[in-house]
Amino acid sequence: MEKQPKKKYALVTGGSRGIGRAICIQLAKDSGYSILINYNHNEAAALETLKEVENAGTKGEILKFDVANAESVQKTFDGWFQKNENAVIEVVINNAGINKDGLFVWMKSEDWNSVLNTSLNGFYNVTNYLMQQMLVNKYGRIINMVSVSGLKGTAGQVNYSAAKGAVVGATKALAQEIAKRNITVNAVAPGFINSDMTAGLDEKELKKMIPVNRFGEAEEVAHLVSFLASKNASYITGEVININGGIYS
Repeated sequence: MEKQPKKKYALVTGGSRGIGRAICIQLAKDSGYSILINYNHNEAAALETLKEVENAGTKGEILKFDVANAESVQKTFDGWFQKNENAVIEVVINNAGINKDGLFVWMKSEDWNSVLNTSLNGFYNVTNYLMQQMLVNKYGRIINMVSVSGLKGTAGQVNYSAAKGAVVGATKALAQEIAKRNITVNAVAPGFINSDMTAGLDEKELKKMIPVNRFGEAEEVAHLVSFLASKNASYITGEVININGGIYS
């Protein structure tokens, strides 16, 4: 009996809103993958993203789990692969992240731990599980959403800067381990992008620091991620690509 071709998927963690949503929609338009939209709390927003993915002419589904919870990640994927035996997740976008800003001297341990658990342990929990299949198939794209804060550090964001800086280091190390298996690992470091995370910031004042004199749009980040997820980016690995209007490079 002829073997059925595997059904190919791209996963976006934290895909329900903001940059994550824009990435889901762009991948739906560009890639030919079915899109797995991970969310943790906001099911309504995840369903809205799914609707937009389907409007782009692509299949998708929502997956509820907390990236910081290793047991939840494993249980969700074990169950999903049982139902989808012929599936392969070729692209992983580690986008889920939270911020709990405040001066370090007054930072509570839960604000430190929750930010690191989501960005850093979330990267481990999701990538370590899904990488096994990529290694067998000898193909994959891992893209980690980091931040200008993880590269230059931002006052009031010691926890967020630490988490994203750690993922930068992990990106560069993992890229070297698995490059021979045709799996690339890159990071994308946005600056000020219009989203829920920047909604409370004084754009008028902050844009004076930005050479292009404006905040970026989530769609601009999504185009870059979509390229890195494609076969056209096969010779780019271990890189951290800034997308910040020239504020830091």
